[in-house]
Amino acid sequence: MPKKIAIAADHAGFDEKESIKQTLKELGIEFEDLGTDSHESVDYPDFARKVAEKVASGEVDQGLLVCGSGTGMAISANKVKGIRAAVAWKPEIARLAREHNDANVLALPGRFTTPEEAAEIVKAWFAADFEGGRHARRVEKIES
Repeated sequence: MPKKIAIAADHAGFDEKESIKQTLKELGIEFEDLGTDSHESVDYPDFARKVAEKVASGEVDQGLLVCGSGTGMAISANKVKGIRAAVAWKPEIARLAREHNDANVLALPGRFTTPEEAAEIVKAWFAADFEGGRHARRVEKIES
């Protein structure tokens, strides 16, 4: 389990972010909420960058992002060197992103998952570890 994570959402992911925070508390994961704090329209790249920079700098261990589809957040976060953001809509996808891709940021589709599904995805994400081995060679290629 990570020691500390950063979490953020845009307006479309706000409700799911708030729900996920309860799951994080239940798991005993410390988090820093970087916004947004309402349903008022915001630009998701701003929030993705905040989380990605915290992860890339080592200030936090992992990041968690929520927007409507998860895709915009993941694309934006992946622009920061050292970030491997993955979109997951099922627990198995989240688990494989950690085990095979050493993903360090999880992006969730707030408009396409229920709070219960999001909780299960988050639990799978934090229960998984990078397997290394043949996967490490591939992650090294991504980084180069």
